[in-house]
Amino acid sequence: MLLMLRKCQTSDVAGLQNEDGSFSGDEWGEVDTRFSYIAICCLSLLHRLDKINVEKAVNYILRCKNMDGGFGCTPGGESHAGQIFCCVGALAITGSLHHVDKDLLGWWLCERQVKSGGLNGRPEKLPDVCYSWWVLSSLIIIDRVHWINKEKLIKFILNCQDTEKGGISDRPDDAVDVFHTYFGVAGLSLLEYPGVKPIDPAYALPVQVINKTFFGR
Repeated sequence: MLLMLRKCQTSDVAGLQNEDGSFSGDEWGEVDTRFSYIAICCLSLLHRLDKINVEKAVNYILRCKNMDGGFGCTPGGESHAGQIFCCVGALAITGSLHHVDKDLLGWWLCERQVKSGGLNGRPEKLPDVCYSWWVLSSLIIIDRVHWINKEKLIKFILNCQDTEKGGISDRPDDAVDVFHTYFGVAGLSLLEYPGVKPIDPAYALPVQVINKTFFGR
C-alpha cells in the first residue's frame, strides 16, 4: 500500500512541472514559487526527486531572483519573505545554494526586524509572528542568522502569547490561532529556545523526522 501511495503521489506531483521548470498548483495552471517548493520538498521526502527535471526547476527559481537579493512568486515579482523561504528552501534541498548571493539576501532579510524585535515580510509592513519562521529559516539556511537580534525576537514571540488560555497571535494582544501558534513555536525552535525540539529550516519538520526519513535513525 505504501509503495502504491508513493507511486501515486510521485506521478501526481511530477506531472505538475511545466516546460520552463515551474510548477502549476491547480487545474487552471496558476504558477507560483510556492508550488515549486512544495513539489521539490514532497518529492525529496519520498526519495523521488529524479522524477522531475531538477535543473529546470532550479533555473526557474533563479529567474525569480531580484536585484535586492530576494525572490518573488514569478519572474519580476516583488521580493517577499514567504517566497524567499520557498525559493531558498527549494535551492537548499536540491543542493543549489551556491546560486544565492548570501550577503545581499541576508541584508534584505535582517532589515525585516523592526524596533519591537518582530519581523515583517516586506519593507514598511507591521511585524508578524509568522515571519519568525519565513525570515529566520532563510537566514539560518544561508548562515546569516547572527545578523539579527535573537533575544528581541524571542521577547516579541513570547509577548504574543495568550498567557491564560495558551496559543500565539500575529501581534501582541490579538486573537491567537493555530497558524501563528505553529510558526511562533517553530521560530522559538530555530532560536534554540529551552524545551523546544529542533526543527529543520528547509523542510519545516522536526529534525528527528528528517533524520529518520533520510538516515534511518
